[in-house]
Amino acid sequence: MLSPGLLLLADSRLPAGGHAHSGGAERAIASGAVHDVPSLERFLRGRLHTAGVPAAALAAAACAGAVAESPGWELLDEEADARTASPAQRAASRTQGRLLLRVARRVWPAEALEELARRTPSPHHPVALGVAAYAAGATAGEAALAAAYHAVSGPATAAVRLLGLDPVAVHALLAALGPDLAAVAGRAHPPGSWAELPACSAPALDLLAEQHATAEVRLFVS
Repeated sequence: MLSPGLLLLADSRLPAGGHAHSGGAERAIASGAVHDVPSLERFLRGRLHTAGVPAAALAAAACAGAVAESPGWELLDEEADARTASPAQRAASRTQGRLLLRVARRVWPAEALEELARRTPSPHHPVALGVAAYAAGATAGEAALAAAYHAVSGPATAAVRLLGLDPVAVHALLAALGPDLAAVAGRAHPPGSWAELPACSAPALDLLAEQHATAEVRLFVS
């Protein structure tokens, strides 16, 4: 049975600022790469199996560190930084992490969240998500699943808003990604050394993020 806290963390209505980020979808749409449901599916699958993989692993590691009461979150945050090549993506991740941490401290008061705030006030989003998952009573595997879902749900919602896509068709697409989400989360076991965390790259997403950061007209922060 999934933790009820996991459902809240994955809910787009959680007031943690996720609605303001498109995960690269806005720029992909502006470029013409995403223009309908089939092209959105390709984009989401690619995002999940690249950027989503280290995000899920980082969230699981952060949650496991809280369980073991030996977090070392500064080092884990540095690992997240090293796995995020684009400065624009690093900034967006830290913005989302800071906002999630602020909300989680009020919703799920816990010493682990206070400790993270003292050590890393603006953590990368997967790190904040993992510690928030622990505070919400979720497991490391569930934290990984939430991170994997976040990698596709935000861009999917943005595409509906930007392209006027059928929301039912887009949610059917998200449902079809269920096995992929489970596979990515299932591989996100905390390693013996955090340096062994996956480091999948997505150069196209990095380029889209940098283009978006300098765009004169944009509806989403990232």
